[in-house]
Amino acid sequence: MRYFLELAYLGTAYHGWQRQPNALSVQEKIEEVLTRLLQVNVEIVGAGRTDAGVHAKQLFAHFDAEEILNTEEIRFKMNSMLPKDIAIIDIFEVRPDAHARFDALSRSYEYQIIQHKNPFVMDQTFYLKKELNIAKMNEAAEILNTYTNFKCFSKSRTDVKTYNCKIKSAVWKKSGDMLVFHITADRFLRNMVRAIVGTLLEIGQGKSSVDNLHQIIKSEDRGRAGTSVPAQGLFLTEIKYPKIAVA
Repeated sequence: MRYFLELAYLGTAYHGWQRQPNALSVQEKIEEVLTRLLQVNVEIVGAGRTDAGVHAKQLFAHFDAEEILNTEEIRFKMNSMLPKDIAIIDIFEVRPDAHARFDALSRSYEYQIIQHKNPFVMDQTFYLKKELNIAKMNEAAEILNTYTNFKCFSKSRTDVKTYNCKIKSAVWKKSGDMLVFHITADRFLRNMVRAIVGTLLEIGQGKSSVDNLHQIIKSEDRGRAGTSVPAQGLFLTEIKYPKIAVA
C-alpha cells in the first residue's frame, strides 16, 4: 500500500528537508519514527526540498507499507514521538503509483518581511528597516510571469536537466505588520525564491530598475541577480495535486 503524509514543520533547527550525511534533516526524523513504528526500514519521498532554515506550512511525502495501516493511530503516535517543530497533519492511502513529487501540479511559497522590530516573529521573518516601493516591486513581479528560464535565480552547481519553470502568480501583499511575497509555480529551482525576493527588494529600494529585470533574466547569470534573502522568512505553503493522486 502507498500512503501520503501531509506535514508541517519549523525549519530553524534543520539542514533542510532532505536526508544528508552529518546534518540533521526533517526527512531523517520522520523516517526514524516511521521505521520504529512499523518495525521495517521506511524511506519516504518528499514533494520537494526546502533549504536549511526554511519552513513548511504544508508538504506532502509518500511511503510504502506491506499492510493496511490504521492511519489515525499512526498519525497520533508519530506526533507523540516527533519533536515539537514537526507535525503530521494527515496520513491517507493513495493509488500504488501516486508520487508525492512527480504528481504535484504546483507549489506555493511565501516570504515574510517585517519593517518594525517584533521579537515574537523575528525567527520566522526577515527584518528589513528600509523604505520600499511596493508598486515597483509588484510591477517587476508581473514580469516573472512572462519568462520560463530562471537560471539567473538558481543556486550555482545545481544538477538539473532544465532551468525552466512556469510561474503562475507572483505578488507582494501587506498582511498586518508584514509584507508578504506570494509565488506559485509548477516547480522551483534551488534558492530560486530567495534570489527572486532579493532581486525585487533591490528594485523596491531603488538600487535596480524594473526594466533591468528583463536583462537579469535573459543573462542567465546568477551574479546579475540580487543577493538571496535569509532563509528564516521563507515558507512552503501549499502543494496541489490532481484529485486522482490523493483520492
